[in-house]
Amino acid sequence: MKKYKGIIFDLDGTLLDTIEDLGSSMNEVLRHYGFPEHPIDAYRMMVGNGMMNLLKTSIPPEERKRIDIHQAFQMFQQVYAERYVDKTVPYEGIPELVTWLAARGVKLAVNSNKRDDYSKSLVTKFFASIPFIHIYGEQNRFPRKPDPAAALDIASAMGAAPEDILYIGDSEVDMATGRNAGMDTVGVLWGFRSRSELEASEAVYIASKPKNIRSLFDEKMK
Repeated sequence: MKKYKGIIFDLDGTLLDTIEDLGSSMNEVLRHYGFPEHPIDAYRMMVGNGMMNLLKTSIPPEERKRIDIHQAFQMFQQVYAERYVDKTVPYEGIPELVTWLAARGVKLAVNSNKRDDYSKSLVTKFFASIPFIHIYGEQNRFPRKPDPAAALDIASAMGAAPEDILYIGDSEVDMATGRNAGMDTVGVLWGFRSRSELEASEAVYIASKPKNIRSLFDEKMK
């Protein structure tokens, strides 16, 4: 079994279940404009490519040119800022996993398409004791995933070659990011997307529970 030195985690759908706060915030914006709301579960297929893309995907295509999209985006950010920690929680087993990894000297980082300030705030709130090398959200310094620039910058900060780092996420975007960076990928099944999407995205490993990640450091996959 290959010995990995570091892990880069996606945030939404991988470390944290954020879908209810995202979905309810978006639905409030849709109500304001008189557009149909979406079931919370429907947002699982809409998130992952940044907040502006979530907004555009949520609005009926024929209505996107009728409204000021930037004004709507500002409203979405304001609403989400008020509730982004209301119901967001770590997935079961995640706190134990990152604590276990950190105790064994595995270098950890976060790379998300969520806005950078939200990403840092959430990771700090829920994983304050974990020494993440970097917590990167969407920002001007790097293009959004699946561009590998942020992941490669993290690898440099870890002092590890890309092939010695696992990239862990729940979507095709994450698998493409890891692949583009030259990293082995782990697709997780507890997040927002399906096994079929992860398999089609050529995930190197599939994990059904956080504890499965430990097995990659225990010489066998359980």
